[in-house]
Amino acid sequence: MSKVHIRPLADRVLVQPAAAEEKTVGGIIIPDSAKEKPQKGKVIAIGPGKKDEPITVKVGDQVLYGKYSGTELDIDGASYLIMKESDIYAIT
Repeated sequence: MSKVHIRPLADRVLVQPAAAEEKTVGGIIIPDSAKEKPQKGKVIAIGPGKKDEPITVKVGDQVLYGKYSGTELDIDGASYLIMKESDIYAIT
């Protein structure tokens, strides 16, 4: 993985979404049109936080977030999401 040169501001977090599932547990191949957007990913960069609210996630954490959370970014051919820390539901 190449180092991303983006530093989020305030309580923003840069997340690299996990790859979409290619097969079901039973072995059925999922076509591209039926694949769902993943709702988990890895934290790549974090902002400094707000004055009264420090950031609780760390770089490298695996997180779960909402289906429509964040703004999609394409950087050097890779897809990322930038979102507020409050859009993250859990650390796995």
